[in-house]
Amino acid sequence: MKSQRVVVGLSGGVDSAVTAYLLKQQGHEVVGIFMKNWEDDDSEYCSSNVDFVDAAAVADVIGIEIEHVNFAADYKDRVFSEFLREYQAGRTPNPDVLCNAEIKFKAFLDHALRLGAGKIATGHYARVREREGRFELLKGLDPLKDQSYFLHRLTQAQLSKTLFPVGELPKSQVRRIAEEAGLPNAKKKDSTGICFIGERPFREFLNRYLANTPGPIRDDRGRTIGEHVGLSFYTLGQRKGIGIGGLKERGAARGGNEHAPWFVARKDMAANTLYVVQGHGHAWLQSHRLTADDASWVAGHAPAAGALSAKSRYRQSDSSCVLSDAANAAFELRFDAAQWAATPGQSAVLYDGEVCLGGGVISSAA
Repeated sequence: MKSQRVVVGLSGGVDSAVTAYLLKQQGHEVVGIFMKNWEDDDSEYCSSNVDFVDAAAVADVIGIEIEHVNFAADYKDRVFSEFLREYQAGRTPNPDVLCNAEIKFKAFLDHALRLGAGKIATGHYARVREREGRFELLKGLDPLKDQSYFLHRLTQAQLSKTLFPVGELPKSQVRRIAEEAGLPNAKKKDSTGICFIGERPFREFLNRYLANTPGPIRDDRGRTIGEHVGLSFYTLGQRKGIGIGGLKERGAARGGNEHAPWFVARKDMAANTLYVVQGHGHAWLQSHRLTADDASWVAGHAPAAGALSAKSRYRQSDSSCVLSDAANAAFELRFDAAQWAATPGQSAVLYDGEVCLGGGVISSAA
């Protein structure tokens, strides 16, 4: 690839640092951009200030310029407002998917192009392959770090301008390159979660933005066994923080395993009722079919109906499925193996081998 101006999203983490380093080594004119996406409460939970210091230190060692850009207004309008709408409706959104589509590969890409960038680059573990003028999104080569799931809404125009250098490497090698290059964040711990939540208690955070109406918690026989604090604060498959941990005798009384944990299994928004079941393998937590809408396809059009594989949550192996006709931005998937706690609001992402085809937002599962 010929030398060009590449604008790199420097997050302060090791993956984006090595991305910038590798591109500089390849002879590109590299410019770093640090994106600030949240500013409502720069508390101890949000590491943005520390991350910028780390990103600036990396830029200094590599010998590149870095610019601090505030996308907080875009983030609030395009990502956070949708995040709250989904939770209010009882679904569980994935803000990382929306942030990639709306901020990192839209607002950031637009800004980079204004700076004269030929390409942008990020530290995501994924790959882009060009074939006959079309661009494919591929899984990262490190199966434990692959992030194509979060990037499945990217378009041809976005992928044509994007580089993912660390997607070609295992994480262990990325760390080794950082150490050998003397990058100051070589041993920095990987970030978890999204900045505006950080490590703070999730329910406490949501409580500031969402109304909560308590209601009954019922088991699969319809018996009331507790009270929930508001349906928005629970997600399907949730085990901790339900508030019925001391009810072992309930399970024993109805012939269940008194030691089997409780899981959130259903939310009845109309009746403001939370349903819980005992045991990871309970039938209410298993689905062989799901529907999704708001579909986005990497190729610009839906794949042909037929046998593919899919993930209905990020930390999941690909599962064989059959795609129905994906017309009108909606589709149905039928799985051979039951999918555990398929959750409305999360993404169902389709694959053909290592190629990520795109996906949609789960609307229902059965």
